[in-house]
Amino acid sequence: MSENGLKHAQEKMRGDGLPEASIKVFTDYYHQLESGQTGLIREDSIEPLLDPPMLEDVEIDDAAARAAFDQTVIIKLNGGLGTSMGLDRAKNLLPVRDGLTFLDIIVRQVLSAREKYGARLPLLFMNSFRTAEDTEAALSRYDNLPVDGLPLGFLQSREPKLLADTLEPVEWPADPSLEWCPPGHGDLYIALSASGILDRLVEAGYRYACVANGDNLGSAPNPRLAGWFAQSGAPYAAEVCRRTVNDRKGGHLAIRKADNQLILRDTAQTAPEEMDFFTDEHRHPFFHTNNLWFDLRVLQQTLRERDSVLGLPMIRNEKTVDPADKTSPKVVQIESAMGAAVEVFEGATAICVGRDRFQPVKTTNELLLLRSDLYELDADYLLQATTDHPVEVSLDGDYFKLVGDFDERMPDPVSLRRAESFTVKGDWRFGKDVSVEGEVLLETQEPASVDDGTVLRG
Repeated sequence: MSENGLKHAQEKMRGDGLPEASIKVFTDYYHQLESGQTGLIREDSIEPLLDPPMLEDVEIDDAAARAAFDQTVIIKLNGGLGTSMGLDRAKNLLPVRDGLTFLDIIVRQVLSAREKYGARLPLLFMNSFRTAEDTEAALSRYDNLPVDGLPLGFLQSREPKLLADTLEPVEWPADPSLEWCPPGHGDLYIALSASGILDRLVEAGYRYACVANGDNLGSAPNPRLAGWFAQSGAPYAAEVCRRTVNDRKGGHLAIRKADNQLILRDTAQTAPEEMDFFTDEHRHPFFHTNNLWFDLRVLQQTLRERDSVLGLPMIRNEKTVDPADKTSPKVVQIESAMGAAVEVFEGATAICVGRDRFQPVKTTNELLLLRSDLYELDADYLLQATTDHPVEVSLDGDYFKLVGDFDERMPDPVSLRRAESFTVKGDWRFGKDVSVEGEVLLETQEPASVDDGTVLRG
């Protein structure tokens, strides 16, 4: 390994104006990487999490819930461009329902909750360098959104991609922006502190943070959860859901045998030969929603004690410097997951929530579900299911993976309220008022279409 690799990376980060706290965290991970650590969590080192408390069973005093809610800040992750879906701007600016984007619905959920519960409820977005400008422009329409002089967002850091063979920062003159990568959403804690917003929140009397992915509209402001978290006295809590056969890819919490500590294990931290354990919904019956809560004061104190280095587990991610060019140099991206903070705070806990708290959109399959008549937006801009059974959707990736192709072929979402499953293979185009009933498979070798008003039955 290059003796100067770390020095060059640090100089590059300082030259880019990144805060010293971010450079300290990167340095800690670099040393781990150089020493050969992989971040893998072996199955024989953990026990499954089997009996978290259920939100539906806990008793919460309404007054206490409202008090906790008024001390809560809502934080949404907003750094992704949605490149896997063919987007080139903030994914949260994608229209979801009724002409409203993820961002619009999030804002309206917060504004409605403020009015309904009399809470201050600041809303913050953790943006990346690529999403900040577009997001700020979209939020400018909501002049009643800022509270207590707080900004509406803060920037996630970035770090150099490292050549896999030398750990030197990669140089890519063809597109210098590809020399950088995000440090994973584990950067949340450092970015919140380095921006000065953490101190401002604490000084303004806020105590709790509720964090979730911006593309998960199910993670709406919830006073009952705020009340539970305050009542628990825990410094940190993760929301989990019961796993089904469709949830095998998501990370899960487990109990580390060595110290009985809750930890998070993601796919990238699982050895290939142990993926059968990881994906077994019976062995690990709860998955991590990436909705989490933490005590702002505890985070502030912990960062001070640890000189900004929380010590989240490192995730080593190997890619090519240009993701679109598999012949470009192999690089290592050092990442961390924000949910891994569950092992940093003594007394951290978890709570099992309803499936309505987990409605992410990672593919156009899930986008179709949310756009369809399986859901409605209520007066508080909360997604309400119109049926009591799940519908499995599988759209041909060759023709529907990218949002532009999806919108072109299905400009009006098909009705899925009476469907059980909907599978599309081949190049299909759909007219208006098409509905699906039962289990439907469409398959074609040549371009084909479904006429207006067609009812597709299994």
